[in-house]
Amino acid sequence: MVYKRVLIMGFSKTMPVLLSGLPLVFLPVSKALANEERAAPELDPIVVTATLGPRTVGESLSSVTVLDEKTIRQQETSEFKDLLTGQPGIDVVTNGSYGKNTSVYTRGTTNDSTVFLVDGVRLRSATSGGAPWQYFPMELVERVEVVRGPRSALYGADAVGGVIQAFTLDPERGSKGWVEAGAGNFNTQKASAGASASSDSTRYSISGLHRETDGTEIVEDGEDKGFRNTAGVGRIVHELPGGGEASAVMMHSEGNTEFDGGDTDFLIRTVGFQLDAPVSDYWNSSIQLSESADEQDNFREAGDSFFNTKTRTARWENTFTTGVHELALGGELQSDEVASSTDFEEDSRINAALFGQLRLNFGPSDLQLSLRGDDNEAYGRQETGGVAFGHSFDRSHRVRVSYGTSFRAPTFNDLYYPLETYSFGGSYAGNPNLKPEEGSSFELGFSGRYEIWYWDAAIYQLDVEDLIDLQSEGGDLRPVNVNEARIRGFEMGTGVRANDWDLAVNLTLMDPRDQETDNRLRRRSHQSLRVDVDRTLGAWSFGGTILASGYRYDDSENEERLPGYVTLNLRAGWEFARDWNAHLTLQNVTDKQYSTALRFDGAEYVAAGTAGFLSIRHDFY
Repeated sequence: MVYKRVLIMGFSKTMPVLLSGLPLVFLPVSKALANEERAAPELDPIVVTATLGPRTVGESLSSVTVLDEKTIRQQETSEFKDLLTGQPGIDVVTNGSYGKNTSVYTRGTTNDSTVFLVDGVRLRSATSGGAPWQYFPMELVERVEVVRGPRSALYGADAVGGVIQAFTLDPERGSKGWVEAGAGNFNTQKASAGASASSDSTRYSISGLHRETDGTEIVEDGEDKGFRNTAGVGRIVHELPGGGEASAVMMHSEGNTEFDGGDTDFLIRTVGFQLDAPVSDYWNSSIQLSESADEQDNFREAGDSFFNTKTRTARWENTFTTGVHELALGGELQSDEVASSTDFEEDSRINAALFGQLRLNFGPSDLQLSLRGDDNEAYGRQETGGVAFGHSFDRSHRVRVSYGTSFRAPTFNDLYYPLETYSFGGSYAGNPNLKPEEGSSFELGFSGRYEIWYWDAAIYQLDVEDLIDLQSEGGDLRPVNVNEARIRGFEMGTGVRANDWDLAVNLTLMDPRDQETDNRLRRRSHQSLRVDVDRTLGAWSFGGTILASGYRYDDSENEERLPGYVTLNLRAGWEFARDWNAHLTLQNVTDKQYSTALRFDGAEYVAAGTAGFLSIRHDFY
């Protein structure tokens, strides 16, 4: 896969701009073009996650949200989850603030039904299946792409709801660097620095971060639970004499988080090497070798434990072009390994896959076909595919329609967790006979882009069969394939930029249902609204974010209801000297107490109250 790092914008003569909920990111509009038709500009942001290789958002035929470096720095959120919350189709659930367990539900699917990539390397726990969102250092990220809808035909297992990819800081030509320090309430402190340089055909960079906080209570009237994180990113890119490039990147994050009854030492790491090279004028080849690690040492009153998982991947892609048409073919070999204090029946598995994508362009229309076959030694073969069509009515308006299939693989916990009897009675054990969940999704989308504003809307339906759920008999829990789910939704994003004002509004309406009981799927909100407003006044900038979320149920029986909430975040920036900036953020200004999940004993996991943070940054060249 071609994960180009300098890819903020691309040029497309045939595609109008398709911006799906792109908050606070607007591309320059040519006055000549605006006077000619007052239509969409010909610049369109490039994404690499939605297809095999870099494509403009319009060409991807997908619902995509792009959060660029300007947006990330402007919002200066305290955790990666805060950047995702309220984006179209994204629902975030946490067990408290500051490094506590976090789940991301994309289009109503489970947490382990969203693939998380860091610079093209997949990061997750092979035992639980979910990504370690709470441990990922957003301060070292310069771009995020959120692709909604099934992507198993490109990424294999678990891309049922979508794919989220974070790109870490990338070296540019020349030499530059930065240092930043900040502090806030809850005894929160942060320091970070980075530098990059280049020499002839090689450029390289290194950056680091240390952040710690005493935290807040995670249940009402509980003790404060802290969080500590030290992270770094290193990268080197070498341009090859005959074209193409070789690159290597590593992201490492480790620390400690406290919770009721104990604490966890964590480590997450991604390492990737990639070689992109043209074989001929019509054939480009790419090889990627990568490894990711998720390690957790848990210290609890009930006993200590550790779960360490590694995923190693070798991926080979070949892209063939003829005119405006393109064919991509490739293969992937992936292995999962588990080392744990729990004695699993199996501690490794291998997955082999072949995949392909055909992209055809016929003037104002695009057609994409994708197909993939996976063969896993744990749960057998799985085939997935997709078809998408897009048509531009003029330079401002576009329609897209797509259908895709997907699957979620059973985790090591689902399949192999050994029989464990609890002190309060009952037991849990894995089920080696589980089948993967299978999903199919249909989507219809429309978009419009004009001189100073845009809009994008999509409706979809996702059906999931063979849902993996816990079945209880006399307190004994076993994962089984039982239920079916149907998730219907509507997403809309719109934005305006004029006279130094930026406005973006994102709305999600969703109905995630268990087909057997007609109950709403647990912990999913049925509606959310996010409004971002920012204003620049010379050396000053001011902004705010309103987040609104509807009620949700914490249980599958829909008896434990958690009310909806509205929060307000404010921010301000000041460039008080050349290359010196101060930034102040106030989160949850109204000190709203709310919860998105319950503890096993029924107590609410509460979010942090009002949090203020002031930072000062210096850039040098």
